[in-house]
Formats: sequence, C-alpha cells, structure tokens
Amino acid sequence: MQTSQKDKLILQELAKQYALLATLPVQKERRDRARDINDLKPRRPIVWLHEIPWHEMNMDDELTLQCEGKAEREMEWHFRHNFYRWKHIQADTILENEYSIYKAFTNTGNGLTINEHVKATDDKNNIISHYYLDQLDTMEKVEALKTPVITAHPEQDAEKMAWAQEILGDILPVRLRGHGIYHAPWDRIPRFRGVTPVMEGLIDEPELLHATIKRFTENAQAEFKQMEALGLYDPAVEHIHCTPAYTSDLPNTEPVKLSGIWYRGMAQMFSDISPKMWKEFELDYAQPLMAQCGLVYYGCCEGLANKIPMLKKIPNMRKIGVSPWTNPESCAEQIGGDYVYAFKPNPAHVSGDFAEDAVRAEAKRVIETCRANNCAYEFVLKDISTVTYKPQNLINWVKTVGEVIDGYY
Repeated sequence: MQTSQKDKLILQELAKQYALLATLPVQKERRDRARDINDLKPRRPIVWLHEIPWHEMNMDDELTLQCEGKAEREMEWHFRHNFYRWKHIQADTILENEYSIYKAFTNTGNGLTINEHVKATDDKNNIISHYYLDQLDTMEKVEALKTPVITAHPEQDAEKMAWAQEILGDILPVRLRGHGIYHAPWDRIPRFRGVTPVMEGLIDEPELLHATIKRFTENAQAEFKQMEALGLYDPAVEHIHCTPAYTSDLPNTEPVKLSGIWYRGMAQMFSDISPKMWKEFELDYAQPLMAQCGLVYYGCCEGLANKIPMLKKIPNMRKIGVSPWTNPESCAEQIGGDYVYAFKPNPAHVSGDFAEDAVRAEAKRVIETCRANNCAYEFVLKDISTVTYKPQNLINWVKTVGEVIDGYY
C-alpha cells in the first residue's frame, strides 16, 4: 500500500490534533464512569450518540475529505468525524489514544444472497425501504442452508498495520483489534423471507420457523467457535452496538475465549408478540449461545417490559435495552440495581423540528425513575435515520439532555 506524500501530510496533521484530544484527562474520567456503570455502580449517566446520518451533518465542509487514496480516506474519516463529534455533539464521547486496524476475515455465509426490491427518498441515505422476496418458504430450502466457513487473513492485518504505522509513526499508536458478537437472527431471517411471512408463520407454520431459527442458531454456533479458534475476538472493545462496553468484569486474557467477551442480542420485530411466543422462538434458541459468553446485553428498539422477568433468569445478563416505546418506570422497577438500564431516547424528537419540551420531559422521566430504583443507566441516542439536514437538532439535543442531567448531578 503506497500513500502519496500529500495524503500522508494531511493524515499526520490530523493525527496530531486527534492525539491531543485523546490524551485529555476527561477521556479517563468518562472511561471510568462508563466502566462503573457497566459494573453496576450508579453514576452520572453516560450520554452517547450513534447511527448518525452523517451525509446530513457536513457544516462548513468540516466532514469533507481531502485525501485521494481509498484507505487514506477511511483513516481521514476516522479523524474528521471524531473532530466533528468533539466540537458539536460531544456529550460523553470517548476518544481512544490509538488508531485501530480490525482483524480481517471472510465468511462464506449460508449460501443465500438477499433478493429484494428497494425504494429510497434520499439517495444519500442508507436507510431505505426494503421488500424482501421469500427464499425460505419450504423445509427443503431451510435444510439446504450451508454452514458458514470463516477464514482469517493475518497477511492483510500485517500489511494494514505496517501501512498505518508508516503514516502515523510515533504520533499515534496503531493497534490490531478483534471483533465482538452481534447475534440478531430475527433481523437476518426476514431479509431472506420478508417480514409478513415470518410474522404469519409464527401461527401458520411454526414447524418451519422452528427449523429456520434452529438452523440459524447452529450456524451462529459454528461461527462463534471458528472466530474463537482463529483468535478473531476482542475482550476490550469500546462499544457493543452503540453503547459503552467498558467493564472490569471480563477477563482480559490471551487467547480470547467466548467467556471473555460480551454477547449482543435482540429480536426487534418481536416487540409485540407474547412473552411465551418470544421465549419459544427467540430466547430458548439464544440462551445456549448467551451462556458461552462472559456478559450479555439484550434488547434494542423492541419493548421488553413484559419480557424482563425471563431475561433476569439468564445468569450472565448485564445490560438490558429500554426502548422509547416502552414504559420506563416498569423497566426501572424490574431492572433495579441488577442490570444496566440502557435507555434509547426517541430519535423522532430530532428528525424534523427539534422537540425541546419532549426531550426535556423524556430525560427527566428516565433520570427520576432510574434514581428512584438505584439503576446504573445510560442514554444512547441512536437509529437517527434523518435530522432533515438540520445538524443543529443534534447539537440542541446534546445541550438539552446535558442541562437536564446537570440538574440532578
């Protein structure tokens, strides 16, 4: 990999600026606070923003890339979008004093490719409408699914590490990082079937859906074990699906085992099915996978208020997602001091005109119920598909939530 002198100088200057920010004392304070929260020690909550519509955020060309090489532009983006965060929507952003290279691997998959129709209202936005064609409508098709084969590519890692180190020199450490677990089969299965056939199949074809989730679970287990054997996992990832992952309760040992990492799971499309059916088609299959991992973070946009009693039976459960479309008091009462209350604020409040009163009321309600129930908790605004090209909405959100929290801490 050859880097032009022009690109190299741009990246080195950005790296110097980044290193100054990444070594500020506030980074350690926030890292320690995030760790305490994940260790179930109530503190002032961490506030993060993720899944941002960056194509709508470019003010004064602050996100405009100047490098020419593809890899160089990826490195430049890392620096520029973090500078943007720090300047405009900092909240409790944590900048690590390093540049990460993630271990390369390939996955052969299950033999299917997604067959879909799509529609978009903004061709710059990756959040679009999908209509998936059904490819798993018979038992024979499910049985024909292949077992994934994972191959590590350490030669690519060595090449990328040498390239980054040659550019960054002693300005910024370069670190080879592994990966975490993200298992959401009910996000994946509809991409091969469509949402309607899955939801109707829970009643009309339960045997077919049981066979499908069984096969996806077997494939996940195969992937878990291959990733573990190939040394592709990382015990010290900074985030698990948009939320802080720092903790003192996972062993940081080599080689990295499943028992030393987080499990991340969810079943978002099952928000409104009964707890009994959710257990039958999701939890009973996920639990053996969860049991192999050190800690579990479960839940995303789905409402879990009526499913928390079953989640509490999982010994290594540590963090439970609280959707903006569920009852915050009920969740806090059930979660208490036993798990992290991972609150997802409502992204609709920043999607058009900024809804300041609603944001204040939402934050106040969550803070008061979490404090009353001794919850270790966090705010993570995510799934921000649009701010209708109004970056100020996110700036206002950070300011408003910060002011509400300041009233309690």
